[in-house]
Amino acid sequence: MLRRLYNWTMAKAAHPQAEWWLALFAFMEASFFPVPPHPLLGLMCLADPKKAVRFAAIATIASVLGGMLGYAIGHFLYDSVGTQLLAALHLTESFPRAACYLREYGVEIIVIKGATPIPFKLLTITAGFISMPLVPFILASLVSRSISFMVVGVLFRLFGAPIKRFIDKYLGLVTVGFVVLVIAGFVAATMLGGGGNKAAQEKCAHATLAAS
Repeated sequence: MLRRLYNWTMAKAAHPQAEWWLALFAFMEASFFPVPPHPLLGLMCLADPKKAVRFAAIATIASVLGGMLGYAIGHFLYDSVGTQLLAALHLTESFPRAACYLREYGVEIIVIKGATPIPFKLLTITAGFISMPLVPFILASLVSRSISFMVVGVLFRLFGAPIKRFIDKYLGLVTVGFVVLVIAGFVAATMLGGGGNKAAQEKCAHATLAAS
């Protein structure tokens, strides 16, 4: 079953319209969609390693544009749309802490956290809510998303063919490895939040919705 699903997804990733699907996923994920575009990006890079950097650039640009939509939701529609969206994504409790961190650290949080498994949509909506200056927000988002996507694109461009052959032969082992990497990513995200100003860390760790 795993092999059939892999083959089916690979076929879809190589579809002529795959770039549009990738752009759509990246755009939506940055503002309201719960599924990240990274699996599709990875499969597309596997299907055609020579276009890996192009695919990563598409994901980066679309994600930044989607982040601007998230910013607009937080800035203009927080009470009517933002609160319901955060609740649907199970991010309501995380929102006040995100707002506190963004106020304390500004674009640094966008750059660092946006490149980790921390939901990027939480940062974009929150940035709009606290009225973070738009230009620094866009630039920080561009750096953050470039780290998240372009690294994947460059690696697949350099090593795509050998990686694809390895996955074709050892799909089960690769699946287990991917799960381990995801878990490690969340651990790394937690550790990244542990440095810096301890007073600010303590303040934001106990932030509540009323304080947002």
